[in-house]
Order: sequence, then structure tokens, then C-alpha cells
Amino acid sequence: MVTEIVTKVIDADAHVVETTRTWDYIEPSDQKFRPVLYQANDGTIAWKVGDLIRPTSFNLNKQQLSELSKKQGFDLNLSPEGRDLDDVGARLKDMDRMGVDTQIIFNSFWITKFTDDPRAEIAICRGWNRWMADAYKQSHDRLPWTCVVPVMSIPEALEELRYARANGSVGVMMRSIEGEHSLVDPHFYPLYEEAQKLDMCIAVHVSNGNPLVVSGMKSAHDRASSFYSLRVPTVGSSLVVMMSDIPEYFPKLRWGFIEVSSQWVPWVVKEVRRRERKLNRTMPEDLLKGLNVFVSCESDDDLPYVLSYAGEDNIVIGTDYGHTDISGENDAINTFRQRDDVSEEVKRKILFDNPKRLYGL
Repeated sequence: MVTEIVTKVIDADAHVVETTRTWDYIEPSDQKFRPVLYQANDGTIAWKVGDLIRPTSFNLNKQQLSELSKKQGFDLNLSPEGRDLDDVGARLKDMDRMGVDTQIIFNSFWITKFTDDPRAEIAICRGWNRWMADAYKQSHDRLPWTCVVPVMSIPEALEELRYARANGSVGVMMRSIEGEHSLVDPHFYPLYEEAQKLDMCIAVHVSNGNPLVVSGMKSAHDRASSFYSLRVPTVGSSLVVMMSDIPEYFPKLRWGFIEVSSQWVPWVVKEVRRRERKLNRTMPEDLLKGLNVFVSCESDDDLPYVLSYAGEDNIVIGTDYGHTDISGENDAINTFRQRDDVSEEVKRKILFDNPKRLYGL
């Protein structure tokens, strides 16, 4: 029998789902860049920015959530108005039911690239950040968030980073590949320098911002294309970052690799060690801790095995609240609490201490 621990809980990965109302926060002069949501004849819902159309599967109503809950076998009946931040109070009530004190908010819109126009990217990022800043003010500090920045326009990205930090943001969400740039491209060094200065983390959420890679990995006959096009590049980006000079250039910058489970950590740690020997490099003995790298786990990960490679201080957990895909698990916290193969001390670290350090709370 497991004795339930009593500790504050930080949900390290929760989402907001953008609606047409989100873009009311775009400046009036930039409303021409406003994303448009529409439903095709086959029922497919998509966002349109300029000439780019991208399907989305997150905007479900209560009836659809109920039907999907029955189909998948676990509860997805969260409040659409809380998920969409139309009612921040409803969101907080959902959190109370889930046993969560704080949720770290990620977007749903930036999982893949949505525009090639730098002006549109600036306008949409600014609008989204101001939307989240407004919601944060209503949340009694319970909804810190990861901001989005126009990666094609670094001076404007730095401006957004400073605004976001002053309005409740604890990190900047980045995709595993940003257009033609990998995460270790010097193009991003000014962004990393400013994030380090502001004590914000770089939160690499499962994603891919290179349309050619995403489309090249999709097939009408593939039921798991998102694993190949989104998850695998996110895991790969962690290895690229750890093997780069970035930890030396920005020694206080924290990195989170979010919503790709943690089962891959032993593989990547072993790969780093092998390359360390081949390249005659010296890496920290406690690799993740020494490089300020954090990884979010799922409630059914083989944690004793993962922790033997990751250590106890750099694993966090999230519910993926707001999403209904393979990672969505509103009961993740309660399921994790009931595990009997993880000590109570380690549970406390994963539920609170580690995400507190990652997000600088």
C-alpha cells in the first residue's frame, strides 16, 4: 500500500487552446495577420494564416470531449472554457479537482510552423503573449506561462522576452527545429543570453518548426507520423544541445524537454558518453544536472530505470491538460502518486522541487 505524499504540485506541462478570441489581442494595425479558424466540409478544423492552412484537433466541445473520454478510457472532461481561458476561474477549479497547485502553460498553436512572413510572426507572437499576460493576472499566480517569440526577428524576440518576463512568463517555448535553424545555431545566442539574464528557461516542447521535415515524415498510411515528425526531432535536439558549446557559453541557462516522455533518457545519456570518449571531451558526471537539462516524464514511464541515468533532480511531470492526443492524461498526478516503485522523497522532487527549479518559481 502506498502512503500518499502531501506536497504542493506543479504541473510542468499544461496547455491553453487558442480560439478566435485569442487574436483580439493582436494590435489593431496588425489585424490583417490574424489567424482564421474555419471548418471544412469533412468536419476538419484548421487555422489559416495568409496562404498557409494547418489542421488542428484541439478545439473540442463538451459533447466531443465526453465521447472521446469513453473511447479512450480515461477522463478528458475538462472545462472547455477553462481550457480556452475564456473563464480562468473554471481553469483553477479544474486544477483543484486534479490536485494541482500550479500549471505551467504552453500554447497549442506553435507546434509546427504557421507562417513564412516575419511581420505576421511578430504580430501573432505579440498578441498571444498579451493574451496570456492578461490571463495570468487573473490566476492568482497559479498559471505561469512559457512565452512565444518571433524567431525570424531576434531584436523583436528579445523585446517580447522582456515583456513576457515582466508579466508572469517563466520560459520561452521553442521548437526542436526552427525553420532552417537547429537549436544550437548562433542565430539564437542573443535569445539565450537574454533568457539567462532574465532567469528564464528554454522549454523545448514536442514540436517541429521545419515544414519540409514534418511533411516528409507524414503518410496517409502512417498512424504514428507525429512520433517520427515531432517526438523524435525533440529527443534529438536534446542530444544536440548537450553535445554543443551552449552549456559552456550559457552556464546558468536551464533547458526543459517537454512532452516526449522520459524513456529515451538512458539512450541519449549513453550516446553522449560514447561520443564523449570518441571526441576526448569531459562531460559532467551527473550529466543532466551538470548541464541544467530537465525532462518531463509520463506516469507510466519505467522511472527506476530512467532515474538510474537521469538522477533524481531533473525529472518533472505534466498532465498535458487541454490536449486529447497521445500525451493527454488529466489523472497523471494522481496515477503517479500511487506508484510504489518510486520513493516518497523522489515523488516530492518530481512533483514540486524539480519543476520549481526548472521554471525558476
